[in-house]
Amino acid sequence: MMNITIDGSNYKVEVGERLIDVINRVGKELPQVCYHPQLGPIQTCDTCLVEVNGGLVRACATAVADEMRIETKSVRADAAQRQAFDMILANHMLYCTVCDNNNGNCTIHNTTKLLKVEHQEIPFQPKPYEVDATNPFYRYDPDQCLLCGRCVEACQNVEVNETLSINWEDPNPRVLWDGGKAIGESSCVSCGHCVTVCPCNALMEKSMLGEAGYMSGLPKPILNGMIDVIKGIEPDTGYGMILNVSEAESAMRESRTRRTKTVCTYCSVGCTFDVWTRDRHILKVEPSEGLANGISTCVKGKFGWDFVNSPDRLTKPLIREGDKFRESTWDEALALVARRFAEIKAKDGPDALAFISSSKCTNEESYLMQKLARAVIGTNNMDNCSRYCQAPATAGLFRTVGYGGDSGSIRDIENAGLVLIIGSNTAEAHPVLATRVKQAHKLRGQKLVVADLRKHEMAERADLFFKPKPGTDLVWLSAIARYILDNGLEKKDFLTQWVNGLEEYKKSLEPFTMEFAAKTCGLTIELLKQVAHMIVEADGVCILWAMGITQHSMGSDASTAISNLLLVTGNYMRTGTGAYPLRGHNNVQGAGDHGAAPNVLPGYQSVHDPEVRARFEAGWKVNLPSSKGLDNHQMIDAIHAGKLKAMYIFGEEIALVDSNANFVQDGLAKLEFFVAQDVFFSKTCEFADVILPASPSLEKEGTFTSTERRIQRLYQVLEPLGESRPDWRIIQDVANHLGANWNYQHPSEIYDEIASLTPLFAGVTYERMEGYKSLQWPVAPDGTDQPLLYTKEFAMPGGKARLFPLAMSRPTDPTDQEFDLHLNNGRILEHFHEGNMTYRSKGIREKVPGTWVEVSPELAKERGVQSGTWVQLISRYGKLRVRALVTERVTAKELYMPMNSSESPVNLLTSSYTDAVTNTPAYKEASVRMVVLDDIGNSPLPKVNSRFGHPTPQRGVEVERKWKRIDYEMPKGEPVPHGEPIHAAPKGQGVNGDR
Repeated sequence: MMNITIDGSNYKVEVGERLIDVINRVGKELPQVCYHPQLGPIQTCDTCLVEVNGGLVRACATAVADEMRIETKSVRADAAQRQAFDMILANHMLYCTVCDNNNGNCTIHNTTKLLKVEHQEIPFQPKPYEVDATNPFYRYDPDQCLLCGRCVEACQNVEVNETLSINWEDPNPRVLWDGGKAIGESSCVSCGHCVTVCPCNALMEKSMLGEAGYMSGLPKPILNGMIDVIKGIEPDTGYGMILNVSEAESAMRESRTRRTKTVCTYCSVGCTFDVWTRDRHILKVEPSEGLANGISTCVKGKFGWDFVNSPDRLTKPLIREGDKFRESTWDEALALVARRFAEIKAKDGPDALAFISSSKCTNEESYLMQKLARAVIGTNNMDNCSRYCQAPATAGLFRTVGYGGDSGSIRDIENAGLVLIIGSNTAEAHPVLATRVKQAHKLRGQKLVVADLRKHEMAERADLFFKPKPGTDLVWLSAIARYILDNGLEKKDFLTQWVNGLEEYKKSLEPFTMEFAAKTCGLTIELLKQVAHMIVEADGVCILWAMGITQHSMGSDASTAISNLLLVTGNYMRTGTGAYPLRGHNNVQGAGDHGAAPNVLPGYQSVHDPEVRARFEAGWKVNLPSSKGLDNHQMIDAIHAGKLKAMYIFGEEIALVDSNANFVQDGLAKLEFFVAQDVFFSKTCEFADVILPASPSLEKEGTFTSTERRIQRLYQVLEPLGESRPDWRIIQDVANHLGANWNYQHPSEIYDEIASLTPLFAGVTYERMEGYKSLQWPVAPDGTDQPLLYTKEFAMPGGKARLFPLAMSRPTDPTDQEFDLHLNNGRILEHFHEGNMTYRSKGIREKVPGTWVEVSPELAKERGVQSGTWVQLISRYGKLRVRALVTERVTAKELYMPMNSSESPVNLLTSSYTDAVTNTPAYKEASVRMVVLDDIGNSPLPKVNSRFGHPTPQRGVEVERKWKRIDYEMPKGEPVPHGEPIHAAPKGQGVNGDR
């Protein structure tokens, strides 16, 4: 700690703190237009100039020093701040009263008020550019742009998409996309970072325009006339009176504008933000305080919410009559569900029914669904969609370290010396998490190694990218582990102190020589050795993996091999290390955590454990089944075998997302009674007997658990549409019609029950997660959580981890002469899964109107294919018609197809083979033949897609280029003597120093 003085008052500060952060923390008012705490010092605005020990410095770029004397309101500092702000106002037409950004949080408005500016010394100068509205989600108005560079800094160094820049050498600088392209034709991925950090109305969400203000929605000629009036009276009245009027109008908005915190409903990163609404109109999404994301979002989280108000929403219960459905009352639908469930249970026993929970819905809802299955029906036939993606990763971690979740937080990934990504298109499947890796790699020297079949964005950025043959990751991972052990490169002290099973594990590695791995995986021995040495030499290694590992017949073993390698190299128990299986859906972690599985109760407590069952039986006042139930893969087999008669599923599109979709759909058609609960009439709903209309996340409360084990509250933004209901209420209604007598009034009561029965969540309460607060399990009764696992011991018997021996296995469904192409599949940035939500966003649909199959240039040339050519893909299990997209992201006879289509679902082509341990489908092991059709259409990707853009990477705003402009002079708070350097600064204060 050090002592400093600010405006005559003494304060203790920490070494290395930014002066501006200290000034803000102690409550001193200081203008600061370009500074944002999550962006760091940009140094373009000069409004934060203060006097330090007699000299002017930028508070944003100055670190505190012991005995520093700071004056924020001295005559010289005040004059310098005003001069700086006047230069900014020359770039901005101030018309707050009729501006959609007049919401109390406009930096330019608030700074005008803070400095009591009445008139501009430098008049506003229009820029010779048109407004750019070519992006479907936001527009850029150069005449309102301050040239503060916040948006550039966010794009270059937070999102690291590297689209935005400012050409400081231009006579009339403006923000540029890809160096000067229209936004809609640039590499902009519509993440929204730039709009979020813009301090004024230069960048605005189109959903705000004409909607936020009382007068901003007036016809443009009238609006322009009002602006002219405002500017016309300003010379006489000054800005003070005008700002008073605008503040009154802003205060009026508060009565009709709600700002509600929620958790994103798409991927598992766990982004949180405020949703601004006016009635049911979503004005905008504003991220700021989220522990996982801060100011960050992706296109889906920022702009993909149109589905909530879609006219396609289910709003009334539906009952099948023949081949059609009719609307019904809730009482009729619930009575029918209860009667049929009771009849089938009485006739065929409780195990003739099965239940599937949703990884899109809340923890409380998954908990109630498994409680309905076990406590009301009496069966453990209970599962959720983690079976389709992440169950193998969970199994691999249970085998080796004890908890089936990420070893740490996203922050720990940032701190790694090396990140190894295997089988994960992180930048598209988990875009906000990927930004943290991209930041660390670009700005802090983190090494990045990527192993994948495709050259996606993270592969392009990697220090080392290699392509193992499909399904061989277990081999090269094990070979590297053996090489490290054989050459004495392992962390011996760590293994001795913390790990069991080394000798048995070494024996299992005997087949995995470097020579065998090189031949099997299609890699070189030199490359494998290079990877091994990079891992050994790195200061902390985090391994990230996803469906490219888990969706194989050896998915659990490959996940285990990852954890084994981390143990051998000592990469657990500290920040910057560990295993990070990136979950797919927003609550796939939480659904598994809360008991939506056939073999465990909430908190991964075994159904076979008498003590566990006794605790739940006492809490629920019922007897519970003790044998493992069916998982969702086994359920379909049981339907075909005539053993499973009824199913209740909510929030899950099983008809399209399960592998071998034709087989699954045939099974659903054979059910005696099928209840589907959803927001839309999905493909799965087509097979239902009763359809119950549910509410999406914006219309309910509860909690989600992100990939980093972070439990977060979501608050109700909107009322349920029509007669739809939150899933937890519907499940309770079904249970009560079956005689359960549940009486939960709020999801918090459900979680209180969960915590009372589940040691993993013992200290979880809604009060401890109020607002933006969160908890990362395990959570002790006193509320202490564990952001970083295994700091004291592993969650295994004796506190030691275990090296788990593995054997070689080979992929299923291999290519042959007939089915000669390997078909890979996965996510893309713009759409989520099959697209039930994202295709209902007009802007997203404009960017990506449909699906495609990626074909390599060499294969395209061989087969006579071009982008837009229709092809038929035929596997051993089905066929579909789809357009080709020729791209260098794939090579040779590798194909890739996004899973984002209900019209051409890739799972018509996949098999029923599964991972041997978890029954996760081997989605990534598919062989097809490709028939080129005569029909040639347009490219499946329109030219407005960001993939056609050309980013312009640079080190942020590059403010030094602004300082070199002939018209730039750093404000000095006094006339500048002739000939004095315009960048002069007190010695040692670092005004223009290294950022």
